[in-house]
Amino acid sequence: MGETVRTLAYGSWPSPIDAALAAAHEGRPEYVGFVGDEAWWTEPRPTQGGRRTLVRRRADGHEESVLPAPWNVRSRVVEYGGQPWAGAMVDGRWLVVFVHFADQRLYRYEEGGEPRPLTPVSAVGGGLRWAEPQVRLGLGEVWCVLEEFTGDGPTDVRRVLAAVPLDGSAAEDRDAVRELTDDRHRFVTGPRISPDGRRAAWLAWDHPRMPWDGTELLVADVGADGTLGIPYTAAGGPEESIAQVDWSTDNRLLYTADRTGWWNLYRDGEPLCRREEEFGGPLWKLGLRWFAPLESGLIAVVHGRGSAVLGILDPESGELVDVSGPWTEFAPTLAVSGDRVVAVGASPRSAYEVVELDTLPQVLGSARTGGTPIGRARVIGAAHEDAVDPAHYPEPQIRTFTGPAGQDVHAHIYPPHNPGCTAPDDTPPPYVVWAHGGPTDRAPLVLDLAIAYFTSRGIGVAEVNYGGSSGYGREYRNRLREQWGVVDVEDCAAVALALADEGTADRDRLAIRGGSAGGWTTAASLTTTDVYACGTILYPILDLEAWGTGETHDFESRYLETLVGPLAEVPGRYARRSPTTQADRVTVPFLLLQGLDDVICPPAQCERFLARTAGRGVPHAYLAFEGEGHGFRRAETVIRVLEAELSLYAQVFGLNPPGIPKLELAE
Repeated sequence: MGETVRTLAYGSWPSPIDAALAAAHEGRPEYVGFVGDEAWWTEPRPTQGGRRTLVRRRADGHEESVLPAPWNVRSRVVEYGGQPWAGAMVDGRWLVVFVHFADQRLYRYEEGGEPRPLTPVSAVGGGLRWAEPQVRLGLGEVWCVLEEFTGDGPTDVRRVLAAVPLDGSAAEDRDAVRELTDDRHRFVTGPRISPDGRRAAWLAWDHPRMPWDGTELLVADVGADGTLGIPYTAAGGPEESIAQVDWSTDNRLLYTADRTGWWNLYRDGEPLCRREEEFGGPLWKLGLRWFAPLESGLIAVVHGRGSAVLGILDPESGELVDVSGPWTEFAPTLAVSGDRVVAVGASPRSAYEVVELDTLPQVLGSARTGGTPIGRARVIGAAHEDAVDPAHYPEPQIRTFTGPAGQDVHAHIYPPHNPGCTAPDDTPPPYVVWAHGGPTDRAPLVLDLAIAYFTSRGIGVAEVNYGGSSGYGREYRNRLREQWGVVDVEDCAAVALALADEGTADRDRLAIRGGSAGGWTTAASLTTTDVYACGTILYPILDLEAWGTGETHDFESRYLETLVGPLAEVPGRYARRSPTTQADRVTVPFLLLQGLDDVICPPAQCERFLARTAGRGVPHAYLAFEGEGHGFRRAETVIRVLEAELSLYAQVFGLNPPGIPKLELAE
């Protein structure tokens, strides 16, 4: 006999997806690469202090964590980090170099040995930081991006391409690090060396532009001694964003540029597959890869519109064939070895897992026939395993709504779903709007147990890819120019109200939540609209003027000039839009969550906001977490956050979720 379906009020459905289960699955594998014939990658360990470890897949198929706790493979370059490791084979044994998060030093680690530092510690400001290492055995060096603080301020920093000796001679001697470029550009990415070793290409950009606004593609000759010649600009500029550069097997320049309004792939300036799709994305971290050339001459690409799938492009014919399999979303990380491709893919039914595609020798012919999917794809690491019956997973819908000016607003709708429960007729469910961070980012349509934590209890979730999000072309991204706090707020409200108008959501039980830039959108929504009954604000931006004048890191220190406008020209706009300035307009309960080690959105912003709301009788709670930075990585933090958030909704919406500790709200 089948299980009896119980009729229970929304928000009171019992669920096997508890906060501990969701926390244990926080994060995803990143930064895939090859060491010899083996695939390696980094992987989160939420229950081990939120560290990231380095994982290898041995020839026998066994996965092995290479570095034990407390080693944490993570770079802090531009604070969001970037590719933190690289490897090579030496005399039949592996050698890897990696960045350790605690001291940001670059380490050398060989099979059978122990990690040894390659770079020194600097007491100046944020010290020395490294990203995108590349092992160059012939020169006995590691080439990488060096971020060097020159003072105590967050913008007292220079960035260059640098070569670190592999013999450890720079471990205590900064002068032993060889700088490959000068610091004329504020930001640089790691160089890609042509197959013949004669040229290097990299990206650079300068304030006030962000990398999705405009970047330059620089090329320089490489001398026999490893020195770089005078670079020249091969493509890009103030209004053209180049997201990635590499070389074809025949030494031709490959790059993704958005000169048509979409990030498309080019070879020596000629388009290879012109489509109104993205073959690139926002360069939030250094070393993201949306394409990788194969020995056969084909190119593995991550591409799409509103989602990103893995395909194989024939650059001669322009034909593109997508990989078969259950994965509907691929992260911007790729590695190739011969004609093997390793990527990281997910779907609404599976979390991110490491996928390998063997394109096989006959792939060129099959690509040109434009027929069936190419090669054989399989999971080789971080394999998704259903921790609960997948019948409890949400069943999302891809939808497009109409914004206040008639423009499209893209969203993913996750209705309440639990196979053992239903709600009384004619009672629409509560819904929470999720505003993603960035804001030049997007919410991917993948299995997220934090979302399932709510939907399986009878609370709907609406992820809104508001105007300004990536994945829909430059025009859609540019909708947020000088309109941050307006367009994002309006688009989220449009989705929430449309769901209520059609009877999908309860108009009186709408909430909004978001982290970082999504925290800003949440707080701005609570100060400028009456749409929501409460909100959850995570590690937010709340005070524009302070954030834009020294209270954040260098990477985004002038981001507001694009998002809001130059402070000197529109100071009133900064004040009008800042939730801190408008805190007296908050009239509904809110939960504020903050990492005390956050240097991107520091705790001082939350403290000022709370001071402005104090004594006004608005129920609220403030939870601050030691040891957490921008984004929560420790399992115990994620558990506390999810349970507190659910308790807020329970109290405001009149729900009764079983087994959830009550969040104490002050006034």
